[in-house]
Amino acid sequence: MKKGIHPENYRPVVFKDMSNGDMFLTRSTCKTTETVEFEGEEYPVVKIEISNTSHPFYTGKSKLVDTAGRVDKFMNRYARSTKK
Repeated sequence: MKKGIHPENYRPVVFKDMSNGDMFLTRSTCKTTETVEFEGEEYPVVKIEISNTSHPFYTGKSKLVDTAGRVDKFMNRYARSTKK
């Protein structure tokens, strides 16, 4: 790797999938204040809503992962419009 081309804060960071709890370690410059223990070490953590372990395209399952309730809101609005 060339010296001096990466930012100063380029460090190991854990990304945690909040829908299923899976975590993976990579290097990143993401800003975060939280930490988590991963494989016996303490690392900064970035929480994400979906990753390759929970996305239906990668898993082959048609499960909807909705943490904000947007799908339910749409279904309720759609149900009201079809009753007319």
